[in-house]
Amino acid sequence: MTMAPGLRKFTLVVHVISSVSSLGAVACFLALGLVGLGGADAQTTRSLYVAMEAIARLIIVPLVFASLVTGLAQALGTTWGLFRHYWVLAKLLLTVMAAVVLLLQMNIINYVAAAAVEGIAGADLLGLRRSLVIHAVGGIAVLITTTVLSIYKPRGLTRYGWRKQQSQLRERP
Repeated sequence: MTMAPGLRKFTLVVHVISSVSSLGAVACFLALGLVGLGGADAQTTRSLYVAMEAIARLIIVPLVFASLVTGLAQALGTTWGLFRHYWVLAKLLLTVMAAVVLLLQMNIINYVAAAAVEGIAGADLLGLRRSLVIHAVGGIAVLITTTVLSIYKPRGLTRYGWRKQQSQLRERP
C-alpha cells in the first residue's frame, strides 16, 4: 500500500527535519558535555549538566522517535518497503539501536543532572560525564551514517526484496 503523494511528501519532510534536527541537538549536547569536562567553574559545570538533561529529554528523545516513526511510515507507505533494500533495513536497525541506547543513557543523564543540582563534585562523576560525551560522539556517528545512507541509497536488495521484485516482474503482462 502506498501513501498519497501529499502525505508521502509531508512525512518525508517531517522525517528529514526530525533526523537532521536530532543531529544538531546531539551536537549541542556534545558541546556542552565537552565544556563540562574542560574544567569550567563548578557553577557553570552544574548548569551545563542540567541543560544537557533538558536537551536530551525535551529535544533529542522526541526528535529521535519522530524520525523513527516517520521513517517507518515512509518505508511502509512507499515502494521502498521496509525489508526490500539493505540501506532501508540498515537505517531502521541503526535508528532503533540509537533510540534504545538513548533511553538507557537517559538514566545516567538524569542522575548526573540531579547530582549537579545537589552540588555533588564533578570529579566524583567523571566516569559518567565521560560516558555522556562518548555516547554523544557515537550518536553523531550513527546519525551521520543514516543521513549518508538516505542520500546515497546504496544498491542491494535483500532476499525478500529480490523475491518480491521477481514476482512483480512475472505478474506484468
